Amino acid sequence: MKALLILNFIIFPNLLFFAQKEKITASVWNADNGNGTYTNPILHSDYSDPDVVKAGDAYYMTASSFNCIPGLPILKSYDLVNWELTNYALKKNIPEELYNKVQPGKGVWAACIRFHDDYFYIFYPDPDFGIYMIKTKNPEGDWSQPVLMKPGKGLIDPSPLWDDNGKAYLAYAFAGSRAGIKSILMICTMNQEGTLANQDDVLLIDGHQEESTIEGPKIYKKNGFYYVFAPAGGVSTGWQTVLRSKNIFGPYEKRKVMDQGKTNINGPHQGAWVFTDSGEDWFIHFQDKGAFGRIVLLEPMKWKDNWPIIGNDFDNDGIGEPVSIFKKPNVGKTYAKISPPDSEEFNLPKLGLQWQWNANSQIVWGFPSSLGYFTLNCIPKPTDFKNLFDAPNAFLQKIPAPNFTATAKIDTYFKDETEEAGLVILGLDYSYLKIKKKGDQLIISQVICENADKHMTEKQIESVSLNSKTVYLRVKLTADGQSNFYVSENNLNFKKIGSGFHMKEGKWIGAKIGFVALRDSFTNDAGYVKLDWLRFDN
Repeated sequence: MKALLILNFIIFPNLLFFAQKEKITASVWNADNGNGTYTNPILHSDYSDPDVVKAGDAYYMTASSFNCIPGLPILKSYDLVNWELTNYALKKNIPEELYNKVQPGKGVWAACIRFHDDYFYIFYPDPDFGIYMIKTKNPEGDWSQPVLMKPGKGLIDPSPLWDDNGKAYLAYAFAGSRAGIKSILMICTMNQEGTLANQDDVLLIDGHQEESTIEGPKIYKKNGFYYVFAPAGGVSTGWQTVLRSKNIFGPYEKRKVMDQGKTNINGPHQGAWVFTDSGEDWFIHFQDKGAFGRIVLLEPMKWKDNWPIIGNDFDNDGIGEPVSIFKKPNVGKTYAKISPPDSEEFNLPKLGLQWQWNANSQIVWGFPSSLGYFTLNCIPKPTDFKNLFDAPNAFLQKIPAPNFTATAKIDTYFKDETEEAGLVILGLDYSYLKIKKKGDQLIISQVICENADKHMTEKQIESVSLNSKTVYLRVKLTADGQSNFYVSENNLNFKKIGSGFHMKEGKWIGAKIGFVALRDSFTNDAGYVKLDWLRFDN
């Protein structure tokens, strides 16, 4: 039997990896200091517009996903510091025909997750169509198909409330780019099932005078008061406002409860109030960090005279400031460190959850397997293709930390010289290590495209030729967003290629890192690359 087992691992070495790699956690960022404290941010990744709900001992987070698919990530935590990426609630953006093409900045904007009557609900907006609802009894399983429960162009930022009087409500805001109005919060009633919002809309606040760009309402009830938590002042420069009333339709008092103060945390707002069984209150929010995206922070929260104060209120004026290092929430237990995954060995017959496509995925784009690699096929460029910003099959993940080294092993199987593939950091500007075939050699080029969203063309910076069909590509990123690229034939000796590149954000999202494989036109048997692994190190 022992000899048979040895033989099995000789013939099927990937079985060992299959057993070992079912759960891959991030290696380059974790906020847990291991001594009962944490350091903000709790997630140095672009989980923008985070919302969180408690169910039992667990907390579940979702976030905006825009045109990236699968969408509506589901993260799970037991201590509000260590978060595991467990699922996506939305397999495809709808309408599918529209989102089968790249639609930068469109799709899923700020969502709200709630737990009510044994169901988890997510209400999410598509600013071009209205507000959708999906639900499930198991957030780590399948979610229902989206129901357009409140149609309307420019409706965003939904937040439901099932009141203790048997009525149900929906708060929301407007996107000025679609509705032609903004800085206004609204509320209407809805049915108990969350499938239909009524046309009895009431104005909650007009923020034009003192709360410019107020949006993102999250509605709660405590001690007989209705509270609406809402960011104001702009994504990168604003603050957290809270409205309070004894009547859900108002009139509402308002108060600023958190701003940047003397900290280096700009625009601290837009998030979720959560609590622990020990009686503590906490607030999870984002910070807009440019090309790194909207990263996620955790703040202590306390109450004074039935008003919340978020963060440290150093001067006792009722306005908190974000904390840097703080004691972890008291959840009664200590949990192991865990983070969303970044490195990927591609050894399982399913992808790690860190991966998303630029549009609704198609079966021919790529194949996971238990063979030790992911097959990424060279897909024909769209007819209106200008640069990688238009590539629906861009295979990407979030930037996982402020600095890292990422190295990829790629085996190439090109059929002709019109095919290309490689490693990319993609945003409004991008840098791409492009691999192409020329005769019996591979040509590796660093190309840079500035203003890719404006349909500008790539510029080739430097090229090198290789004799091997296997190539190792590397990028080193520093905390100021500067990156440099390298290439190797043996994973030992790396040659710097091209020039430094300053990473830039995407359309409402942070920059992303990953791969792409393309060809000029359709053929009956396209070439491909085998992605052997991608490994991140500090």
